[in-house]
Amino acid sequence: MKKNTKRILIVILSIFIAIAVVIGVVSLVQYIRVKTAKIEVTLVEDLTIPFAEQRKVSDFITSINGTILDDYEIETTSLGVKNVSFNFINDDNIKVKYSYDVEIVDKVSPVIWLSGSYTITKGQNINLASKILCGDNADSHPNCYIEGEYDYNTVGTYPLTFKAEDESGNVTEQAFNLNVVEPKKNNTTSTSTPSYTDFNDVISSYKTEKTRIGIDVSSWQGEIDFDAIQNAGVEFVMIRVGGTRGRDGEYFVDDYFERNITEANKRNIDVGIYFYSYANSNEKAREEAKWVMEHIKDYNVTLPIAYDWENWSSFNDYNLSFFGLTNMAETFLNTVSDAGYEGLLYSSKNYLERLWFPSKYDTWLAHYVDKTNYKGDYKYWQLCSDGKIDGIKGAVDIDIMYLN
Repeated sequence: MKKNTKRILIVILSIFIAIAVVIGVVSLVQYIRVKTAKIEVTLVEDLTIPFAEQRKVSDFITSINGTILDDYEIETTSLGVKNVSFNFINDDNIKVKYSYDVEIVDKVSPVIWLSGSYTITKGQNINLASKILCGDNADSHPNCYIEGEYDYNTVGTYPLTFKAEDESGNVTEQAFNLNVVEPKKNNTTSTSTPSYTDFNDVISSYKTEKTRIGIDVSSWQGEIDFDAIQNAGVEFVMIRVGGTRGRDGEYFVDDYFERNITEANKRNIDVGIYFYSYANSNEKAREEAKWVMEHIKDYNVTLPIAYDWENWSSFNDYNLSFFGLTNMAETFLNTVSDAGYEGLLYSSKNYLERLWFPSKYDTWLAHYVDKTNYKGDYKYWQLCSDGKIDGIKGAVDIDIMYLN
């Protein structure tokens, strides 16, 4: 009995040994096969990538003896050398790994938002360099300073130079005149008649089979007669839900939000939402998005939720790069998109062209002209802020929605 048991154990052990030997031999063969596999990869000469531009693994390969398995997008939002590693199946059907280094570089100079002159009132002691918008695509803390002598307390014109340098050594210089003037005496009465844009004229000029005409409203419009604006031809309304009282301030609901959205829903007027943001981080933008959705959850919102950030006069205090600003906006929009809403980025033409990075979300363009020359894509166009329409006593923004 013991001899039989011993024989069985020996047989079992022999089988395991044989299996292990086979596995070992196969592994060794595979190891040798991979180690000796033919790898023929030719790279492009220029292995640099501009900051935040989209590039894939294959963009830097001119020839390869096989097929890339994971042609992913390279992360390009941090400067410096980055190793790019990927797998491919070579011509002998062997899976092999290859890697190369690229360098993420920033060759874009900072932006100084300044015309040929800047005017202040005599005695207005301010930090001039911090008041003039100075920002960079990648650097959240560019070095911004003014060269030249000036005196806040003496009326005159002072020729100065504003300089900005980012961490990559890109420099922008702009000459300008600082005008120090006497305080204005506000004792004149204007007799000019305010101009306005008639809603009916907008319909006549812009209404087609591929457009819809609407307005955007907030507490500034007061109590709106929704029957009147619907009869006037309003096809959609973008409603401010609220905002915060400055940076790090408390949230507030627009005084007329509930009435505006309730009245619009009663009449089946399509509704979109906008939120005026003072966010200075992705975390704050995400919090704002959640606040918005909490306040609109009981209403019918059929159009996008728009992110409206336009604190340009204090941009220098936010410690944001233009990429960081765009990323923050997309954090807000990603949050509402993940919850099933459409996202929309609101901004004016000049800022879209010079400061914002391209967004994956639709754009709501603000440009107060008869015919915009903005070259980028946009889904909504806010064409004026002086609109006149039956049902609203004061001025209102008029918008065009472009249908697919």
